[in-house]
Amino acid sequence: MEYKNIIFNVAEGVARITFNRPQVLNAMNLEILTELGDALKICANDDKISAVILTGSGDKAFVAGADISQMKNSTFADVLKLMELGQNTLRLLETMGKPSIAAVNGFALGGGTEIALACDMRIAAENAMFGQPEILIGIIPGWGGTQRLPRIVGMGIAKELILVGGQINAQRAYEIGLVNKVVPLAELLTEAEKLAKKITQLPAFALKMAKNSMNYGFDLPLDNALKLELGCIAQCFNTQDQQEGMTAFLEKRKPSFIGK
Repeated sequence: MEYKNIIFNVAEGVARITFNRPQVLNAMNLEILTELGDALKICANDDKISAVILTGSGDKAFVAGADISQMKNSTFADVLKLMELGQNTLRLLETMGKPSIAAVNGFALGGGTEIALACDMRIAAENAMFGQPEILIGIIPGWGGTQRLPRIVGMGIAKELILVGGQINAQRAYEIGLVNKVVPLAELLTEAEKLAKKITQLPAFALKMAKNSMNYGFDLPLDNALKLELGCIAQCFNTQDQQEGMTAFLEKRKPSFIGK
Protein backbone atom coordinates (compact mmCIF):
# COMPACT_ATOMS: atom_id res chain seq x y z
CA MET A 1 0.00 0.00 0.00
CA GLU A 2 1.18 3.52 -0.81
CA TYR A 3 1.00 5.62 2.34
CA LYS A 4 -0.26 9.19 2.10
CA ASN A 5 -1.13 9.88 5.73
CA ILE A 6 1.58 8.05 7.66
CA ILE A 7 5.33 7.67 7.39
CA PHE A 8 6.48 4.08 7.88
CA ASN A 9 10.11 3.08 8.16
CA VAL A 10 12.15 0.29 9.70
CA ALA A 11 15.73 0.46 10.99
CA GLU A 12 17.69 -2.01 13.11
CA GLY A 13 14.64 -4.04 14.06
CA VAL A 14 12.53 -1.05 15.09
CA ALA A 15 9.54 0.09 13.04
CA ARG A 16 8.40 3.70 13.36
CA ILE A 17 4.91 4.76 12.34
CA THR A 18 4.45 8.53 12.20
CA PHE A 19 0.99 10.01 11.81
CA ASN A 20 1.50 12.65 9.13
CA ARG A 21 -1.45 15.01 8.78
CA PRO A 22 0.03 18.00 10.64
CA GLN A 23 -2.37 20.43 8.94
CA VAL A 24 -5.21 18.88 11.00
CA LEU A 25 -3.07 17.92 14.02
CA ASN A 26 -2.85 14.34 12.72
CA ALA A 27 -6.61 13.79 13.11
CA MET A 28 -7.75 10.27 12.25
CA ASN A 29 -10.12 9.30 9.46
CA LEU A 30 -10.93 6.17 7.47
CA GLU A 31 -7.93 6.56 5.19
CA ILE A 32 -5.29 6.97 7.88
CA LEU A 33 -6.79 4.11 9.91
CA THR A 34 -6.57 1.87 6.85
CA GLU A 35 -2.93 2.80 6.35
CA LEU A 36 -2.18 2.24 10.03
CA GLY A 37 -3.77 -1.20 9.89
CA ASP A 38 -1.69 -2.14 6.85
CA ALA A 39 1.55 -1.00 8.52
CA LEU A 40 0.69 -2.90 11.71
CA LYS A 41 0.08 -6.10 9.74
CA ILE A 42 3.56 -5.74 8.26
CA CYS A 43 5.00 -5.24 11.74
CA ALA A 44 3.13 -8.27 13.10
CA ASN A 45 4.30 -10.58 10.32
CA ASP A 46 7.88 -9.43 9.67
CA ASP A 47 10.32 -11.38 11.84
CA LYS A 48 12.93 -8.66 11.31
CA ILE A 49 10.80 -6.20 13.26
CA SER A 50 11.06 -6.54 17.05
CA ALA A 51 9.44 -3.34 18.32
CA VAL A 52 7.16 -0.59 17.06
CA ILE A 53 7.12 3.14 17.87
CA LEU A 54 4.09 5.29 17.11
CA THR A 55 4.38 9.08 17.09
CA GLY A 56 3.02 12.17 15.38
CA SER A 57 4.65 14.55 12.92
CA GLY A 58 5.55 17.99 14.19
CA ASP A 59 5.66 19.08 17.82
CA LYS A 60 2.00 19.97 18.40
CA ALA A 61 0.14 16.68 18.21
CA PHE A 62 0.44 12.92 18.48
CA VAL A 63 -3.16 12.52 17.30
CA ALA A 64 -5.66 15.25 18.19
CA GLY A 65 -8.61 12.87 17.78
CA ALA A 66 -10.91 11.84 14.96
CA ASP A 67 -11.53 14.16 12.03
CA ILE A 68 -14.81 15.72 13.20
CA SER A 69 -15.30 17.61 9.94
CA GLN A 70 -15.64 14.26 8.17
CA MET A 71 -17.73 12.66 10.93
CA LYS A 72 -20.35 15.38 11.47
CA ASN A 73 -22.78 14.30 8.76
CA SER A 74 -21.96 10.59 8.82
CA THR A 75 -24.74 8.05 8.64
CA PHE A 76 -25.16 5.24 11.15
CA ALA A 77 -23.55 2.85 8.64
CA ASP A 78 -20.61 5.23 8.06
CA VAL A 79 -19.91 5.61 11.78
CA LEU A 80 -20.23 1.88 12.42
CA LYS A 81 -17.66 1.20 9.69
CA LEU A 82 -15.24 3.78 11.11
CA MET A 83 -15.63 2.60 14.71
CA GLU A 84 -15.26 -1.08 13.83
CA LEU A 85 -12.15 -0.34 11.77
CA GLY A 86 -10.70 1.68 14.64
CA GLN A 87 -11.44 -1.02 17.19
CA ASN A 88 -10.03 -3.80 15.01
CA THR A 89 -6.90 -1.81 14.17
CA LEU A 90 -6.15 -0.95 17.78
CA ARG A 91 -6.84 -4.51 18.87
CA LEU A 92 -4.21 -5.65 16.37
CA LEU A 93 -1.80 -3.09 17.82
CA GLU A 94 -2.55 -4.31 21.34
CA THR A 95 -2.34 -8.04 20.72
CA MET A 96 0.39 -8.45 18.09
CA GLY A 97 3.47 -10.21 19.37
CA LYS A 98 5.71 -7.15 19.02
CA PRO A 99 5.90 -4.63 21.90
CA SER A 100 4.74 -1.14 20.96
CA ILE A 101 5.66 2.27 22.34
CA ALA A 102 3.61 5.44 21.99
CA ALA A 103 5.92 8.48 21.82
CA VAL A 104 3.34 11.15 22.59
CA ASN A 105 4.28 14.60 21.31
CA GLY A 106 1.63 17.20 22.05
CA PHE A 107 -2.11 16.59 21.90
CA ALA A 108 -3.37 13.02 22.30
CA LEU A 109 -7.09 13.60 22.59
CA GLY A 110 -10.02 11.28 21.93
CA GLY A 111 -8.75 8.76 19.40
CA GLY A 112 -5.21 9.89 20.17
CA THR A 113 -5.52 8.78 23.78
CA GLU A 114 -7.15 5.55 22.59
CA ILE A 115 -4.24 4.79 20.26
CA ALA A 116 -1.78 5.42 23.09
CA LEU A 117 -3.82 3.17 25.40
CA ALA A 118 -3.55 0.30 22.91
CA CYS A 119 0.25 0.52 22.96
CA ASP A 120 2.19 -1.51 25.50
CA MET A 121 4.13 1.48 26.84
CA ARG A 122 3.72 5.24 26.66
CA ILE A 123 6.41 7.92 26.85
CA ALA A 124 5.11 11.49 26.92
CA ALA A 125 6.80 14.74 26.03
CA GLU A 126 6.38 17.47 28.60
CA ASN A 127 3.93 19.25 26.30
CA ALA A 128 1.66 16.21 25.89
CA MET A 129 -2.03 16.52 26.70
CA PHE A 130 -4.41 13.58 27.14
CA GLY A 131 -8.19 13.39 27.32
CA GLN A 132 -11.42 11.79 26.19
CA PRO A 133 -13.50 14.87 25.30
CA GLU A 134 -16.08 13.04 23.18
CA ILE A 135 -18.89 13.74 25.66
CA LEU A 136 -18.52 17.45 24.89
CA ILE A 137 -19.67 16.88 21.30
CA GLY A 138 -22.49 14.49 22.13
CA ILE A 139 -20.80 11.11 21.71
CA ILE A 140 -18.58 8.70 23.68
CA PRO A 141 -15.19 7.10 22.99
CA GLY A 142 -15.55 4.40 20.36
CA TRP A 143 -12.08 2.94 19.84
CA GLY A 144 -11.75 1.25 23.21
CA GLY A 145 -11.46 4.26 25.51
CA THR A 146 -14.32 3.22 27.78
CA GLN A 147 -12.69 -0.19 28.23
CA ARG A 148 -8.91 0.34 28.23
CA LEU A 149 -8.77 3.55 30.25
CA PRO A 150 -10.44 2.03 33.37
CA ARG A 151 -8.16 -0.98 33.11
CA ILE A 152 -5.06 1.22 33.12
CA VAL A 153 -5.91 4.08 35.49
CA GLY A 154 -8.84 2.68 37.50
CA MET A 155 -12.58 3.23 37.17
CA GLY A 156 -12.86 6.42 39.23
CA ILE A 157 -10.28 8.44 37.31
CA ALA A 158 -11.47 7.00 33.98
CA LYS A 159 -15.04 8.08 34.70
CA GLU A 160 -13.84 11.57 35.57
CA LEU A 161 -11.99 11.87 32.26
CA ILE A 162 -14.74 10.34 30.13
CA LEU A 163 -17.87 11.72 31.82
CA VAL A 164 -16.54 15.26 32.28
CA GLY A 165 -14.46 15.37 29.10
CA GLY A 166 -11.50 17.16 30.63
CA GLN A 167 -7.86 17.15 29.62
CA ILE A 168 -4.77 16.34 31.67
CA ASN A 169 -1.14 17.22 31.13
CA ALA A 170 1.80 14.83 30.93
CA GLN A 171 2.70 15.08 34.60
CA ARG A 172 -0.83 14.23 35.71
CA ALA A 173 -0.89 11.37 33.20
CA TYR A 174 2.29 10.04 34.82
CA GLU A 175 0.82 10.38 38.31
CA ILE A 176 -2.23 8.27 37.44
CA GLY A 177 -0.22 5.61 35.62
CA LEU A 178 -1.35 6.52 32.12
CA VAL A 179 2.23 7.06 30.92
CA ASN A 180 5.46 5.35 31.91
CA LYS A 181 7.75 8.35 31.62
CA VAL A 182 7.76 12.09 30.89
CA VAL A 183 10.70 13.65 29.06
CA PRO A 184 11.51 16.95 27.33
CA LEU A 185 10.11 17.09 23.79
CA ALA A 186 13.61 17.20 22.29
CA GLU A 187 14.43 13.87 23.96
CA LEU A 188 11.17 12.06 23.21
CA LEU A 189 12.16 10.01 20.18
CA THR A 190 15.61 9.32 21.61
CA GLU A 191 14.02 7.84 24.73
CA ALA A 192 11.54 5.81 22.68
CA GLU A 193 14.31 4.51 20.42
CA LYS A 194 16.44 3.62 23.44
CA LEU A 195 13.60 1.55 24.90
CA ALA A 196 12.83 -0.06 21.55
CA LYS A 197 16.50 -1.00 21.05
CA LYS A 198 16.47 -2.79 24.42
CA ILE A 199 13.50 -4.79 23.22
CA THR A 200 15.30 -5.83 20.01
CA GLN A 201 17.92 -7.56 22.17
CA LEU A 202 15.33 -9.71 23.95
CA PRO A 203 13.89 -13.13 22.95
CA ALA A 204 11.01 -12.52 20.52
CA PHE A 205 8.93 -15.58 21.40
CA ALA A 206 9.15 -14.93 25.12
CA LEU A 207 8.03 -11.34 24.51
CA LYS A 208 5.03 -12.65 22.59
CA MET A 209 4.15 -15.12 25.34
CA ALA A 210 4.47 -12.43 28.01
CA LYS A 211 2.08 -10.18 26.07
CA ASN A 212 -0.36 -13.02 25.49
CA SER A 213 -0.35 -14.00 29.14
CA MET A 214 -1.05 -10.44 30.29
CA ASN A 215 -3.48 -9.44 27.56
CA TYR A 216 -5.65 -12.54 27.64
CA GLY A 217 -5.30 -13.35 31.33
CA PHE A 218 -6.18 -9.93 32.74
CA ASP A 219 -9.94 -10.45 32.80
CA LEU A 220 -9.93 -14.17 33.57
CA PRO A 221 -10.56 -15.64 37.01
CA LEU A 222 -7.17 -16.05 38.69
CA ASP A 223 -7.11 -19.86 38.45
CA ASN A 224 -7.80 -19.70 34.70
CA ALA A 225 -5.27 -16.92 34.21
CA LEU A 226 -2.62 -18.95 35.99
CA LYS A 227 -3.31 -21.90 33.68
CA LEU A 228 -2.88 -19.55 30.72
CA GLU A 229 0.43 -18.37 32.15
CA LEU A 230 1.49 -21.99 32.65
CA GLY A 231 0.87 -22.76 28.99
CA CYS A 232 2.75 -19.66 27.87
CA ILE A 233 5.87 -20.37 29.93
CA ALA A 234 5.88 -24.03 28.90
CA GLN A 235 5.94 -23.01 25.23
CA CYS A 236 9.07 -20.95 25.86
CA PHE A 237 10.93 -24.18 26.58
CA ASN A 238 10.50 -25.19 22.93
CA THR A 239 12.74 -22.33 21.81
CA GLN A 240 16.45 -22.01 21.13
CA ASP A 241 16.39 -18.65 22.90
CA GLN A 242 15.39 -20.31 26.18
CA GLN A 243 18.38 -22.64 25.91
CA GLU A 244 20.68 -19.75 24.99
CA GLY A 245 19.36 -17.52 27.77
CA MET A 246 19.81 -20.09 30.51
CA THR A 247 23.17 -21.26 29.18
CA ALA A 248 24.43 -17.68 29.05
CA PHE A 249 23.21 -17.09 32.59
CA LEU A 250 25.10 -20.12 33.89
CA GLU A 251 28.21 -19.19 31.89
CA LYS A 252 27.98 -15.60 33.21
CA ARG A 253 27.91 -14.02 29.74
CA LYS A 254 25.50 -11.91 27.73
CA PRO A 255 23.00 -14.03 25.76
CA SER A 256 22.77 -13.82 21.99
CA PHE A 257 19.11 -14.35 21.09
CA ILE A 258 18.04 -15.27 17.55
CA GLY A 259 14.29 -15.02 17.83
CA LYS A 260 13.64 -18.75 17.58
